[in-house]
Amino acid sequence: MSDQLIWHEVLADKSELPESRVMTVTAGHKDLCLTHWKGEFTALDNKCPHQGGPLGEGSIENGQLRCPWHGWDFCPHGGSSDGFEDGLKTYPLKIEGEAILVGLEPEPAHVPTVTDRMVETMVNWGVNRVFGMVGHSNLGLADAIRRQEVAGNLVFIGIRHEGAASFAASAYGKLTGKPAACFAIAGPGSTNMFTGLWDAKVDRAPILALTGQVATQVVGTGNFQEVDLVRAFQTVAAFNQRVEHQSRHSELMTLAIKHAVLQRDVAHLTFPDQVQVLPAGNEQAQEPTGRIVPLSIAPPADMLQQAIKQIHQSERPVIIVGHGARFHMTAIIELAERLQCPVMTTFKGKGQIPDSHPLGCGVLGRSGTPIASYFMNEADLLIVFGASFSNHTGITPKLPTIQVDFDPMAIGKFHPIDIGVYGEISRTVELLLQSETDLGAHKIPREEQIAARWEIWRAEKAKRLKQQDRGQGISSIAIFDRLMHHADPNAIMCVDVGNNAYSFGRYFETEQHTFLMSGYLGSIGFALPAAMGAWAAVGSQRQIVAVAGDGGLCQYLAEFTTVVKYGMPIKLVVINNQELGKISKEQRAGGWDKWATDLVNPNFAEYAASCGGLGIQVSDKSELDAAFKRLFAHKGPALLEIQADVALI
Repeated sequence: MSDQLIWHEVLADKSELPESRVMTVTAGHKDLCLTHWKGEFTALDNKCPHQGGPLGEGSIENGQLRCPWHGWDFCPHGGSSDGFEDGLKTYPLKIEGEAILVGLEPEPAHVPTVTDRMVETMVNWGVNRVFGMVGHSNLGLADAIRRQEVAGNLVFIGIRHEGAASFAASAYGKLTGKPAACFAIAGPGSTNMFTGLWDAKVDRAPILALTGQVATQVVGTGNFQEVDLVRAFQTVAAFNQRVEHQSRHSELMTLAIKHAVLQRDVAHLTFPDQVQVLPAGNEQAQEPTGRIVPLSIAPPADMLQQAIKQIHQSERPVIIVGHGARFHMTAIIELAERLQCPVMTTFKGKGQIPDSHPLGCGVLGRSGTPIASYFMNEADLLIVFGASFSNHTGITPKLPTIQVDFDPMAIGKFHPIDIGVYGEISRTVELLLQSETDLGAHKIPREEQIAARWEIWRAEKAKRLKQQDRGQGISSIAIFDRLMHHADPNAIMCVDVGNNAYSFGRYFETEQHTFLMSGYLGSIGFALPAAMGAWAAVGSQRQIVAVAGDGGLCQYLAEFTTVVKYGMPIKLVVINNQELGKISKEQRAGGWDKWATDLVNPNFAEYAASCGGLGIQVSDKSELDAAFKRLFAHKGPALLEIQADVALI
């Protein structure tokens, strides 16, 4: 038998374990308790047979190895337990020089588990990005994820807070239209993900939540970290199931992902501890072949003809695009050029048409430009693609409106509209362009008017840029004027919540940028985790910029260490005005006293440097150009802290 043993060095120098002491050592994949008693070393099982207490963290008391959890005693040499039958197994040990080696039987080949098959199914469906935290109630599932990462089939990003995991996965879904997974332990790890899951849900981003759970046999007994996660997730998840012993495991994963993709919603699976390591038997991973159909659904013919007739009769139509139209802009811009009509976006849709395009009018609504509001008010027809008519956007209900959306529940959601067209957006626009009716007839050309309005607005911005300086920090317009100049024209811009977001929407002019934000939920803290999600999607192919206020950044400030750990070349711009400025503004507007909105902040630049990134701090607008150049020239993670004037937004 000894010839079959594999010898593992568990301690390089036996003097590291003094007489009458114990320690935990590792041989292969096995933890052992190493004891030193009366000049003899012994290797024993590390788990107490009662509750699994780590004996290597115990002590030798009165000549007995004592469990640190509940005081059970064992012989430190042979593992016996005072005549009881629950003794410890011992392992062959030898000393070579100063080193201690333990002999173990060869490890058996890994037997695929149900979680192996479920994670393989997940990968087969294209879900190959996982953000999360490994912990005691998800270790079996974590090992299945690890095996797929080792095989090169997925990327796992270990975060510092589970809320950042769900925000990152939400941003990944918004950017790509495909789900990523967020991953947590039972109890608090899972509940920490709720905010990011709600962000994904209300912004219609597909997302997969995977949670560990305490063992089934202790559910309902008030066990440590026991939360009924199926009940807890009922309000947020469109698909919400517990994985059981007799489940069709690969089928459950297939249905979870199918719900996330088709409904653009949250799918949740929770894994009781003991189920995670069940042998898979004959169960195989599934693939999406034959399980999903093309989504290019054409609208009903009568509604399409009504839309064509209305467009043909209009003279001054405008097109409004929301976040739901982000993957269909090539066709929409072609339609706009046919109609010679202005195109404006919601805030969530910012950047979907460049502001430099002759028909681009910027953002409509509270974060918008006077250009967009002007042309909406001058229109005789609104053609709305993939927008939800949020009150923040301010799409007027007073004008004839055609609304095109893939979701029939979104059509006429807040007020009646004239023509609702239910269909996939690209297919609908394709049919409009193929219409035999001359849609461009009777249209008044608007390009010169649009250019004139941009000239007026840019003159106003130049005036504000020159005049806004109270000597109490840098104005928002100066910040975004310089950011606009230095950022790549196709950068992914991750926006937080607060005055910084409103100023960003108003002053930053877009080229081929993509904007990610917490839209309907409006959750503070989104920007930095979202940038991590964007990096998981595009790597270093595009520049990624996160813009946050000091209040928002501190929600997930520790994630900068995650950015450094994985070498994410994210550029973080922090607008530090020592205040929750948006809330102060709302207090004043409501007639309340300004209260409890002041902040005490660290030196963010020094913090970034302490984490291993580049940190830069500026307090005068004359320093901005040099600071932005240095920020974007740096190859790795970098943070620019800008001391800003809270009043100049």
